[in-house]
Amino acid sequence: MDILEELQRVHRRVSQQDGSPEQPHRVELERSYRAAVEDVWEACTVADRLARWFLPVTGDLRLGGRYQFEGNAGGTVRECEPPSHLTVTWEYGGSTSLLTVRLTPEKGGSTRLRLIHDVADDEHWQTYGPGAVGVGWEGALLGLSAHLSGEPLPDSDFAATPAGQDFMRRSAAAWGEAHAAGGATVDEAGAAARRTSDAYAPG
Repeated sequence: MDILEELQRVHRRVSQQDGSPEQPHRVELERSYRAAVEDVWEACTVADRLARWFLPVTGDLRLGGRYQFEGNAGGTVRECEPPSHLTVTWEYGGSTSLLTVRLTPEKGGSTRLRLIHDVADDEHWQTYGPGAVGVGWEGALLGLSAHLSGEPLPDSDFAATPAGQDFMRRSAAAWGEAHAAGGATVDEAGAAARRTSDAYAPG
């Protein structure tokens, strides 16, 4: 898998939601996968498959049900329209955000995935900006790409390897650019991106 090519496949957006005081910041990732929409939907919503590329999950993965990812977030399934639309609360570290995944079929049997994470204007955002969630989701989408294509998944210690560190630094810098394009000052976006890079890839 070409890690740099995978980074280039992601389109990043950062925007503000004036009508959403609880989660005013919107972080979006969008990219295509060479897989049918039903396959991508199953990979994102079936527990056995989620565990192969993301994390083990328990709970009731149906509308109104609660779920819990091992060592990570849990929440409630708010909207579920197979195979195109899923919205869940994302509850972690005492805060609640909103996560939406939208899938759209494309020509040639590919699928466009749009991941939307609406987050609070809290200390975490003030420190790291969109990279706080954006870099993590890019790593997850990298795993999904390998899973859907049948390629080997990144090693469990990928984040500690030179390639993994380079991936996260490049991702943090890209989120800094998206942050500035979304209305932050260049200085503010750059500082948040550097703090994100240092958190994910210190040294």
